[in-house]
Amino acid sequence: MRILSGIQPSGTPHLGNYFGMMKPAIELQERGEAFYFIADLHALTTVRDAGVLRDNVRNLALDFLACGLDPAKAVFFRQSDVPQVAELAWILSTVTPMGLLERCHSFKDKMARGLPASHGLFSYPVLMAADILLYDSDLVPVGKDQKQHLEVTRDIAAKVNEIYGEVFKLPEPCIREDGAVVPGVDGAKMSKSYENTIEMFAPEKALRKKVMGIKTDSTPVEEPKPVEGSVILDLYKLVASPSEVGAMIEGFQAGGTGYGDFKKRLFDAVWSHFEPMRRRREELAADPGYVDKVLAEGAGRALEAAEKVIDRVRRAVGLR
Repeated sequence: MRILSGIQPSGTPHLGNYFGMMKPAIELQERGEAFYFIADLHALTTVRDAGVLRDNVRNLALDFLACGLDPAKAVFFRQSDVPQVAELAWILSTVTPMGLLERCHSFKDKMARGLPASHGLFSYPVLMAADILLYDSDLVPVGKDQKQHLEVTRDIAAKVNEIYGEVFKLPEPCIREDGAVVPGVDGAKMSKSYENTIEMFAPEKALRKKVMGIKTDSTPVEEPKPVEGSVILDLYKLVASPSEVGAMIEGFQAGGTGYGDFKKRLFDAVWSHFEPMRRRREELAADPGYVDKVLAEGAGRALEAAEKVIDRVRRAVGLR
């Protein structure tokens, strides 16, 4: 079983990135042949500084490796190191209905947030489909809010198969039952676009400031606090033990404790959760050539798999 997932190097990874993509990907590397890529071509829609993009790629690679990605178990590579993905994206775009792309909610969401309406932003589901189909992927981990992305890939693959015969297998989504949206400090989905993130490896002072800045209601200290929809509790559930979560819920319901105390407890849990990964990251960063070596070796393995598929596609459509 081949598993495929990617993550954009569009900024500093945060808790939403870790619990939404990185942690599930690391767990899945034990279940099959995992292909994980840093989506630097996708990042070009928002990152316009070459130096920043290069730094983001390196830092994201360090973060992923520090969190437990094993290059002996997973093919880990930079998206742009496999040029066949751009070729396949163009081939797919020739059969992709405009209406299919116009219905994608992600483009509408980004437009609503003021991003410029570039062709890349509009057609990125086609490049995403190329990412998935180029490696004969069987399983694609996605959050519930990203299910549409894989449905678009399956629609495009089915269209190619209808025209040219059985060229692509149809990948299946892997949606985690516990994959709830990770809330940001303002209660909305945690996203760099919303500037509401809590970074995984932020320095202690910066991390504490972010956690203490979580928005809460005006319930008095002595009154019970609402449990449903609490950002503090939702984040605490990700990094604390069941008994610790139970104790915080009891504290919410009993009253007599202010939100500031609960935030301090959340900060301690976040800091402790990422402490081993933080130490591992420092060790990896001390060897500057290690990341380059891992990504180069991963690209070599990815290229080998991609060439088999692109050759099949070229022959099917008449380019060979």
